[in-house]
Amino acid sequence: MAVYTEVDDDALNDFLTRYDIGEAVAFKGIAEGVENSNYLLETTEARFILTLYEKRVNPDDLPFFMGVMEALSAANFPCPQPVKGKNGSALQTLLDKPAAIVTFLKGMSPRRPDVNQCRQIGEAMARMHLALQTSSLGRPNNLSIDAWDELYDGRESVAATLAPNLATLISGDLERLHDQWPDPDTLPRGIIHADLFPDNAFFLGANFSGVIDFYFACTDMLAYDVAIALNAWCFEARGEFNMTKGRALMAGYDSVRSFTEAERKALPALIHGAAMRFFLTRLVDWTDTPADALVRPKNPVEYAEKLGFHRLARTVEDYGYMAG
Repeated sequence: MAVYTEVDDDALNDFLTRYDIGEAVAFKGIAEGVENSNYLLETTEARFILTLYEKRVNPDDLPFFMGVMEALSAANFPCPQPVKGKNGSALQTLLDKPAAIVTFLKGMSPRRPDVNQCRQIGEAMARMHLALQTSSLGRPNNLSIDAWDELYDGRESVAATLAPNLATLISGDLERLHDQWPDPDTLPRGIIHADLFPDNAFFLGANFSGVIDFYFACTDMLAYDVAIALNAWCFEARGEFNMTKGRALMAGYDSVRSFTEAERKALPALIHGAAMRFFLTRLVDWTDTPADALVRPKNPVEYAEKLGFHRLARTVEDYGYMAG
């Protein structure tokens, strides 16, 4: 989350007349993140998050994102719930940009997830997938393997400056992934979060309390969501994979929604591919973000180091999986 668009008092008060949530008593920008402008809003009734959607978000996707949160809330899965205006719509316009208000979710994101938190996020992800399995909503994953060659094209020289021989290694990874990528129609599919990093999960004390930031959600292989989380939650510094955390995360997921045999076989390629996806999008941001941008892009080297581990992995057991 971040603030790119400043909202003054007059604009805010006029905006709130479209809702039945009381009057503003506190309003503060939230600095974290890179995609949208986010504010913590406290009214005479409750706390909320106000988001203005910036240029990188396709307005046509916003009804899907709202629908995902509404479906999860209806299933009692802990996540922000979109607040509808007096006109019945969760989507409004503020300062000529699409905007929405969602309920405030209590909790803290773990800076260094422990084994118990990894197991809980695996369980929560499986519950989220099951809660969405009957939804008719759909959105393609535009950042999956079909997009990777184009993302890398023309940026080989930048990759070469990040680490010795990295450009050649990335080209080899892409060839291997195209060869090993599973047929999506052979694996269970549904709506996935696609960005479930620790900063998008909340805990109250030692207990999981909810998931936020559904703005990369899409329809894809369910195991690909697990693959993204394994990369985000289970690595230590310098690309060292924590087998105990990986085992806990997969066991947590498996305890709620059992992996199919096809998923277990596909997971190594999916985990490798998830690391490639985030390396490439970070490489794009690293290359294309202006020096005076409000938010500093994340260094792609973190995911380059993770790719080094994935090149050596061959089976799901290499990531700590143990059959129950």
